[in-house]
Amino acid sequence: MLLAGKVAVIHGGGGSIGAATARVFAREGARLFLAGRSLPRLERAAAAARDAGASDVDIAVIDAMDQADVDTHLDGVAMRAGSVDVALNAVGFDHVQGLAIADTSLEDYLHPTVGYLTTNFVTAKAASRVMLAQGSGVILTISTPGARLTGRGLIGNAAQSAGLEGFSRALAGELGPAGVRVVCVRPHALSDAVDSSYTGEMFGRIAAAGGIGMDAWLEGLAGSTLMGRLPVLDEVAEYLAFAASDRAASMTGGIANLTAGALVD
Repeated sequence: MLLAGKVAVIHGGGGSIGAATARVFAREGARLFLAGRSLPRLERAAAAARDAGASDVDIAVIDAMDQADVDTHLDGVAMRAGSVDVALNAVGFDHVQGLAIADTSLEDYLHPTVGYLTTNFVTAKAASRVMLAQGSGVILTISTPGARLTGRGLIGNAAQSAGLEGFSRALAGELGPAGVRVVCVRPHALSDAVDSSYTGEMFGRIAAAGGIGMDAWLEGLAGSTLMGRLPVLDEVAEYLAFAASDRAASMTGGIANLTAGALVD
């Protein structure tokens, strides 16, 4: 198994990507600690992870924007489990997309930028402190194609995603000499996440503003990819498991393109 003996902390563990990743990590042998703000969603994710083979899943209601809260939780994980080998931030925020700059408020522009960069800083700072002390570990972040796209309605998403990718590269350079890796994954819109995450409402608003239904809007996105389809949750989770494993031991500072060809590197 890819992650046998590994201790993995997933912030946003009750969300669509977090829960899907927990299931794959469980199948691959990781000991799981799921953190998030919704206890019912965490409980559902933990139950699914146990069904996938996890023998040990802990859940905790944690505010991933609160440094003291996250530090206390990570210290507790390290004390109980003996290490923190993998830390994934899968926290998501509903935000405004699709509007021209003239129709976008400063608050709406800053909301995703401040939110994503804050939570990733907070969780990475906590994880890196533990990982530097043990001399190993993997920090995983999640971006979006907005880091590389252009066009109307993307300014907040673009600033957030480009900022997070830059943060991930810089952090990889800082932590690499101590044996800690940082990998950022950049999936496109996930077609099977719209019913279980904030993206359903967000994409629905964008589609409605364009005068089309959600299905037609998603079909348009799929048609813009080289593969003619959008990625799905399990594909992202499988890649995250590989990136977290020792089979990817020489991978750090990279941005993994999981856009099904919407972007070509």
